[in-house]
Amino acid sequence: METKKIITVFGATGAQGGGLAIAILADTNSEFSVRVVTRDSNTEKAKSFIELGAEVVEANIDDIQSIKNALKGAYGAYFVTFFWEHFSVDKELQEVRNFIEAARESHLKHIIWSTLEDTRNWMKLDDDRMPTLQEKYKVPHFDGKGEADHFFREADLPTTFLRTSFYWDNFIHFGMGPQKGEDGNYYIAFPMDDKKLAGIAAEDIGKSAYGIFKKGNELIGKTIGIAGEKLSGYEMAEKLSNALNIHVLFNPVSPEVYRNFGFPGADDLGNMFQFKRDFNDDFNAARNEVFAKELNPYLQNFDAWLTNNTSKIPID
Repeated sequence: METKKIITVFGATGAQGGGLAIAILADTNSEFSVRVVTRDSNTEKAKSFIELGAEVVEANIDDIQSIKNALKGAYGAYFVTFFWEHFSVDKELQEVRNFIEAARESHLKHIIWSTLEDTRNWMKLDDDRMPTLQEKYKVPHFDGKGEADHFFREADLPTTFLRTSFYWDNFIHFGMGPQKGEDGNYYIAFPMDDKKLAGIAAEDIGKSAYGIFKKGNELIGKTIGIAGEKLSGYEMAEKLSNALNIHVLFNPVSPEVYRNFGFPGADDLGNMFQFKRDFNDDFNAARNEVFAKELNPYLQNFDAWLTNNTSKIPID
């Protein structure tokens, strides 16, 4: 029996890595097997992966030796960092350096790095249209990942750079879903004016990553941007209204208002939406729904995602 190629998946207990691990495990004819990385193999999520047939290993991305152990004998790896755990670009950049140091010795044939644009290539730090955050960044959770891209290139690692889009799942988990106003209507609010927001189902990121691994060498060195659909806030509000059977309106608040909403990271997200609004053509051109569908034939548009997830969206 031919030995399957091991894909080591970091972030498997999160949306992106979990989607990739499940996509591989669900394909009984896959040439790949899954090694799930977790800090604690005794969690319910880790145990569920074992039941599905995955190998589960413990590692901490602050510990280079544990990363090396997780990569030992693997064909490929999915690297992702989670800025929102600590809100520190410096920490995120160190995590990437740890990935790279471990990968140098691991002889991986294919790495996928989950990344985003460095917005400073569009808007310099002294540009006062948008406040500079943490002294060095415009959109910290974008800029750190974009800055880290060159680490992979300088290390000459066989990497595909995967640029993701806004998770529609944010309408479920992060308080972005419809909020009831004093007038009895429900509102979604973000500073995009009438511009299109590239969005995707979180699980489809992992499925698209699986498609990248299946394509193999032809995508090494390439930057691939994926989206399920590009819709304005007004279009999303209409679709949410129909799916939830309530009256949802889009409130195109200003970036400044959004930055002052007061929740942790509001300034970062306000800047992010402003970047997507002000450089909408560039941002959306970098995300190709047709190619995403080629990578992932099950790719959902917003209507399909709503059909599967309407009951999970919290409504007051």
